[in-house]
Formats: sequence, structure tokens, C-alpha cells
Amino acid sequence: MDRWKGRVALVTGASVGIGAAIVKSLVQHGMKVVGCARNLEQIQNLAAECVRSGFSGTLFPYKCDLSVEDEVLSMFSSIKVQHQGIDVCINNAGLAFPEPLLSGKTSGWRTMMDVNVIALSVCTREAYQSMKERNINDGHIININSMSGHRVVNNSDVHFYTASKYAVTALTEGLRQELREAKTHIRATCISPGLVETEFAYRFLSQNPEKAAATYKSIKCLQADDIANAVVYVLSAPPHVQIGDIQMRPVEQLT
Repeated sequence: MDRWKGRVALVTGASVGIGAAIVKSLVQHGMKVVGCARNLEQIQNLAAECVRSGFSGTLFPYKCDLSVEDEVLSMFSSIKVQHQGIDVCINNAGLAFPEPLLSGKTSGWRTMMDVNVIALSVCTREAYQSMKERNINDGHIININSMSGHRVVNNSDVHFYTASKYAVTALTEGLRQELREAKTHIRATCISPGLVETEFAYRFLSQNPEKAAATYKSIKCLQADDIANAVVYVLSAPPHVQIGDIQMRPVEQLT
């Protein structure tokens, strides 16, 4: 990770869970990290925690609603002014609503697409343009996907969410192909975790917190730090090594 010291990373969905763990790990390794989310206070608290821990990097909190393109573009403009641009883009933000295909609300479907697919694509495009205009040839774009991007489980509540994650799988491979066509050494990687013990289930099952708690107690889950460690592994790979997809799941998770 030495070559990334002092360089700039953007982490979306940085306020809690996997995003917060990734942010802390990158700051600990000496990177300048722009962490964005809708809840600015939580990222500010995380920045203070990094300072108290004596990490060699710095976290720069940024409030951004990724479902609003103008806010995303404004964020990239601000990063250009303050940090010249970014070298690593980690598309971590994602959400799910229990909206089945036969009875779900269009608003829930649209929000999942806006955040899980469109916002990820906008951030990817802007990150690449930032790297290209500064002749950055060793940048990295990492999409935090899900095992739901690789198989369909028999649970109607997650079918639309699963479709959005299948899109992330396709988008990452498409990105890799376009980067090769552009003759750049910027790399693209997809990290697909299974069940991770975060706030995700509590948000997804907001009307049934007992069920959410039971989900995490059913097996020994992955932890947010496990995903952060995978990000560090990916970034630590030599520049000539392309890590396309990492699938991670608890040993007890069957699918």
C-alpha cells in the first residue's frame, strides 16, 4: 500500500458499515479519503476517530445524495478544486427495499436503480475522467457488489435488489473491457460479499427489527473489516495484476 500514501480515494456510502470500515483502513494506510454520504455528522465523527487513532492519512467528509446527479457532479468539482482529482474510486453505497416484482412499489424500484446502478455509473465515469485528465495510469475503480449479483435466491423481497446487483456485475466487466480498449492501466474490480453484519438488514427490515437481528444470529457473518481487508488486498496487488471479481461469503452460508 506504500504507493497509495498521500493519494486520493473517494468512498461512497462512507458513514457506516462497510463504507466506514473501508475509510478507516485507507486513512490508516496514509491515503487522503473523501468519504461521502447523506449523513455528514457520522462521517465527521469518523474523521475525528481517525485523528484520535493517529492514522497517517486524512478523512475529508462530504455530504452528498448520490441519487441526485447534480450533487454528485458538484462533489467531483469540489474534489478537483481541493485535491486535484481522485486516484481510487470505491463505489460502496447501495440500498435495498423489500419490493417484490409482482407487488412492489415503483418508487422503491427506482430508488434502488438510482443508487445501486446509476449513481455507481456516474461516479465511475467522473472518476475515470478525473484520472484521464491528469494522466493517471494506475488508478483503480472498485465496486462493492454482493453475492446477490451472482445468484437469485428464492425470496421475493430481494428479487429487484438482486437485479440491480446483477447490473453491477455486468457494469464492472464492461468497465474492464472499455478500460482495455482505452489502452489504460486503470483497473476495475468487483468485490461481492455474502451476509455481512452491518446495519443493512435493519434498514431492509425496518418494520421487523427482530427478524433482522435473527438474520445476523443465524450464522457467523462476515464483518465490515473483512471487506475492508479485501479492498486493501486489491489495492496492494502489483500494477500488472488485474483482480476482476472477489466473491466472499461466510463458511456457513449455503448460497
